[in-house]
Amino acid sequence: MNKISRRTVVAGAGALLGASILPYRARAAEFNIRVGNDVPETHSVHKRLAEAAEQIGADTGGRVQIQVFPNSQLGSSVDMFSQVRSGALDMMTVGTPLGNTIPLASITGVAFAFPTLERAWEAADGELGDHVRKVVSEQAGIIMFDQVWDFGGYRHTTTSTKPIVAPEDFAGMKLRVPVTPLYNSTFRALGASPVSINYAEVYSALQTGVADGQENPLALIETGRFYEVQKYLSLTGHIWDAVTLVANPGTWSSLPADLQEIVSNRMNEAARNQRQDSLALNAEIQQTLANSGLTVNEVDKEPFRKALRDAGYYSEWKEKYGEEAWALLEKYAEGLT
Repeated sequence: MNKISRRTVVAGAGALLGASILPYRARAAEFNIRVGNDVPETHSVHKRLAEAAEQIGADTGGRVQIQVFPNSQLGSSVDMFSQVRSGALDMMTVGTPLGNTIPLASITGVAFAFPTLERAWEAADGELGDHVRKVVSEQAGIIMFDQVWDFGGYRHTTTSTKPIVAPEDFAGMKLRVPVTPLYNSTFRALGASPVSINYAEVYSALQTGVADGQENPLALIETGRFYEVQKYLSLTGHIWDAVTLVANPGTWSSLPADLQEIVSNRMNEAARNQRQDSLALNAEIQQTLANSGLTVNEVDKEPFRKALRDAGYYSEWKEKYGEEAWALLEKYAEGLT
């Protein structure tokens, strides 16, 4: 199985594309690749994918044509992940379904692990990510690209009853979380009562009091308009969501080595650019949310790490992920033991 190249090609950035179908039609492409994602066309992940697709078409002289399908046009993220594994889809950007299928892939989401987003990216791109990519390749039979994308930065907490300042503020709180073992484990260890609710139903759950609060990246807090039914935004930064570009191995091995290099270089470059997009956007959204009427407060993370250590959370997940993976995590993380 071919390994995704880690070499970087420096090239001028093209204009961001909203369209999915590329203009290299002078002659039929030798290789047609479909890439799916579950974000809207306005999201930086889609924009940077489309930009990379355009550049790859130019760099290959039209030999490779990539179509990018946003907004779950090809199915849910779970459906698309199944399609990539079976060969029905060539590539996709994937987050939670990867960790639900191969638990080790969720290790970068360990709560309060990374002091900065840059450290999280370093871990996911570096030795920890290399270990994850090896395991995923062996167990799921798919190719993972070397550079991670950023779904929306850290996840933060909104609440209707009180701000989250210290770990004990979570005690007894009905908090909506995604349906993943790691997230549920995190908030149970902090004393909350996790409630699993589909994202589309979160607004009404908050409005009716089915949930006291929820946690999400800032972009989803804004697009979900949760500020209309919540009072406080606590910048807990408790978990980081990684997004990975994955490919079907059959699709990948069908590309000659020179084209593999072009595709991997351009896609990895797009991932790095997208992460910077995410940083800039989060700064803007935080101000927008503050202007919307939410009371915003910063959070000291160390008391939360201590609470999780005392609850046995880190010990539990160390055992689940294994000594080798945990040792690699600790090279980049802070305060886990």
